[in-house]
Amino acid sequence: MITIGDTSYAPGDPAVIATLAAAAFLLLILILLVSTARAATRSARLTEPLIRQVGDLGQRVQALGDGQHQLAGGLSHVSETQTKAQTGMLRLMEERLAQVQEQMNQNLSGSARRTAQSLGELQERLKVIDKAQENITRLSGDVLSLQDILSNKQTRGAFGEIQLTDIVSKALPSDSYVLQHTLSNGKRADCLIHLPNPPGPICIDSKFPLEAYEALRRAQTEREVQEAMRSLRTAVRRHIRDIAERYIIEGETADGALMFLPSEAVYAELHANFAELVREGFTARVWIVSPTTCMATLNTMRAILKDARMREQAGAIRRELGLLFADIDRLGNRVENLDRHFHRAARTYPRSRFPPTRRDAGRGGSTISISRNWRRKPGRRSSS
Repeated sequence: MITIGDTSYAPGDPAVIATLAAAAFLLLILILLVSTARAATRSARLTEPLIRQVGDLGQRVQALGDGQHQLAGGLSHVSETQTKAQTGMLRLMEERLAQVQEQMNQNLSGSARRTAQSLGELQERLKVIDKAQENITRLSGDVLSLQDILSNKQTRGAFGEIQLTDIVSKALPSDSYVLQHTLSNGKRADCLIHLPNPPGPICIDSKFPLEAYEALRRAQTEREVQEAMRSLRTAVRRHIRDIAERYIIEGETADGALMFLPSEAVYAELHANFAELVREGFTARVWIVSPTTCMATLNTMRAILKDARMREQAGAIRRELGLLFADIDRLGNRVENLDRHFHRAARTYPRSRFPPTRRDAGRGGSTISISRNWRRKPGRRSSS
């Protein structure tokens, strides 16, 4: 029996058993609750760091989300910037390509124009070359004809005379020279220049022995060269001697003459390889001149002629001035004589008997003043 207070309960009573069972169940529930509370407390204590970690993880996840959002914004901004940059770059490249294309078109057009111009100029130059070729062909024929002319002694002399005439006519006045002048010995000079004394008229000869020089040019072997040089020396010496004997006449011409060479090549050859012939010409008073040196010599002669004519004109002016001074001297003498007659008439007829009028007094005063002015001049002769 189970006694609780005043009441006793039998152990086999179903109500007691149910009550005990309920009490046991409640106790079990209570124990379970206490155990659960303790477990929850321990779990809470155990999960608190985890919660903190989860909170930290959530914050990190939040920060990561914010960073991802910012990264997404930055990526979008970068994408937009890159898109704008690509667009600007494409636009700039298109502009540059357009400029390059335009410049290439201009360069190509300019190159085409310059090429066309160059082709035109080249065509013109080809035309000029064709004309020059024609002129060369024609000149070659003229040279052959000139060689034919120079091969003849008479035609060669005429050629030298023509060249000498052209040079002399350009350098000297027409009244200072005579062509083909015959001297007193019967020899005819190709040109005679009237120079004043000294030196006097000087003769110029234009004939030259060209055969020896042509032989020297055609010579190929040493023997032919020596023979041609010997022939040239002999011919030039003979020509110098002939000029000295024919064109240098004492009292009629100058004491020298000029040997005109119509070729600069012959003149250079003589001075380069035949200097003794040039010295022999100086000794014989025959001066060798080429077209160039002849022009210089004629210019010097023109200066001499100009100076001589200026002296002649100055002499004529002095003569005329002398005659003018003589006339002035006679005029002065006549004025003095007139003044003396006036004074003599004034002494013979005093002024008190014939008082002069104002007009006569003016005339008399002017006459006396003129005579006094003439007497003041030095070197004036008095008439008797």
